Amino acid sequence: MFFIFSKIISFLLSPLIWVMALLLVALVAKKPRKRKRFLATATVLLFIFTNSFLVGLLTGVWAWDGTKDSEIQRTYPVGIVLGGNTISYNSLLSKVTFNYNADRLMQAVLLYNKGKIKHILVTGSAGNLIYRDAKEGNLMRKALLEMGIPDSSIWVDTSADNTHENAVYANKMLAHNNVTDTCLLITSSLHMRRSVGCFQKEGVRVRPFATNLLRDSDVITFDYLFYPYAINMTIWEGMTHEVLGYYVYKILGYI
Repeated sequence: MFFIFSKIISFLLSPLIWVMALLLVALVAKKPRKRKRFLATATVLLFIFTNSFLVGLLTGVWAWDGTKDSEIQRTYPVGIVLGGNTISYNSLLSKVTFNYNADRLMQAVLLYNKGKIKHILVTGSAGNLIYRDAKEGNLMRKALLEMGIPDSSIWVDTSADNTHENAVYANKMLAHNNVTDTCLLITSSLHMRRSVGCFQKEGVRVRPFATNLLRDSDVITFDYLFYPYAINMTIWEGMTHEVLGYYVYKILGYI
């Protein structure tokens, strides 16, 4: 039920849904003044939601900073990769395909190949309300095997439907394998704050390794200030989802 509720909330938090709703209301509004008001509001929101500078200001407060490879000066027993729009199975092509958050998995592979982690723990159940048998943990394992990671170095959890459960089931797997040392926690920069809180609540010692970083340069360009980018709407949606999720988790005692 919590999983279904979170999916519904994610839909309602979509900036595109807000803009479309305002445009629809403007379309059916009978009074010209109201029509103009709704159109103006939709236009302003569309500019805010697609503006890189404004998105950068907001996410900069919440998103976790990235980590340079040179800062990882030891080998960690496990790199924990959290599922969530990371990977899926394309039935038309009969193969695994990568989604928006695939950077989590790719960074884990790089860390393993550089000797920074000994094992990769992938955790995630089905991220889709319809295809509940397509377990993300299994799909990530399949991808890792095809990328040359030995099966003995891959640990898989397919039970976790959310971040709280990621921490719960990962903790059980670490205990089963007698891992008590600090592990690398690998997830997106927007998701990291809630993830760290959940793992610390479960007593798992982790060092954050943020992926999906939202900026790769400090240079301010004209298009960064003024040009609208559709991808920023996705970032806004992710930001509102994470902030709401964080405080809901606090209320539920998951953090």
